[in-house]
Amino acid sequence: MAVKVTRQTNKIVLLGSATSAAALRAGHERAPAALRAAGIADRLKGAGFQVADHGDTATYLSQPDDEHPRARNVSAILKSLNDLRPRAEVAVKSGALPLILSGDCISVLAVIAGARRYFRNVSLIYVDRDGDLNVPATTPSGCVDGMVISQVIGRGAPELVRFWGEPPLVREPDIALFGFERLDAPEIQYLAASPLRRHASLEVSTVGAAAAARLALERVHAARHEFVLHFDVDVINGEEFPWTNLPGAGGLSLNEVRDALRVFASQPNLAAFVVAGYNPELDADGQGARKLIDLLAEVLAMRLEISTAAAAGPGDQAAAPAALSVASASSSEIAPATSAEIPSAAGSDDQSAGASATELPDASESDASQS
Repeated sequence: MAVKVTRQTNKIVLLGSATSAAALRAGHERAPAALRAAGIADRLKGAGFQVADHGDTATYLSQPDDEHPRARNVSAILKSLNDLRPRAEVAVKSGALPLILSGDCISVLAVIAGARRYFRNVSLIYVDRDGDLNVPATTPSGCVDGMVISQVIGRGAPELVRFWGEPPLVREPDIALFGFERLDAPEIQYLAASPLRRHASLEVSTVGAAAAARLALERVHAARHEFVLHFDVDVINGEEFPWTNLPGAGGLSLNEVRDALRVFASQPNLAAFVVAGYNPELDADGQGARKLIDLLAEVLAMRLEISTAAAAGPGDQAAAPAALSVASASSSEIAPATSAEIPSAAGSDDQSAGASATELPDASESDASQS
């Protein structure tokens, strides 16, 4: 659609996707309301943003589904996506940054579709501890949140692939998996020949979260394309953030996640920011909600600081941290670390036995050939 979207970097649209239908248990659907009650809007306003709250979708719950054991609750999930998509379109068109408070990761499909209403090329930065590359034929649980990237690239449950009329929603070379460490054996096998960009947790920790984030942005062409940022809170080490369905040892530290998100969120081509995976049912005293709000407010405040400095003129731009800009160096200048082992997916949403790999070669290492 030929509609010019004028970005207003001092504005945020809050939008809730109240769903747990794609998860293994209920609770995610309460995340938008819990974060509002904990004061997310006031914190963002205090950081200098104008905040418009566009409300929530209807509520969609995780339930047993014996009729669809390979893609549980697929009908409810499709309804949730069709509920969220027009709301996401309105938020994107407004020019403000849409901040989608979601229960389930699958909501990112509707957000990407909303962005693609106005932008032809949309990339995806997928910050998540799991690869989410299962398909109905390989999933041991039927949990659709374990198939999100497969749906985005057009190889998942047919009902959800057809959600976007002309799949894929995003080309594989324009997707970066960031911070992952839990993969099932079929996911490892698929990645071995896939052009998906990938930055495993070990690599992020080895080269530094900010440097890895800049490289991920460069590799999905974020300087030229709009991109959607997906952030599943389970990527944070479970000792620091246990308020999610599948916390665990390992993962990225809270500081590493903060450093990476600061880089991602400061980019001018960020089309939408999706936050998923927080479960208020596991957070009786609200500590998790407060910690998550602190993280988001700090990350987004940096976005406002940089945009304000850029608008002030060249003389003031030096105040904006240069480390947050997309790197102009080639991929070879920040070499991905070699992973000695990719841990199994025993703790992923599919909860399978998983498999390990000594190293996953990146089939997309030559960015120029994929542009």
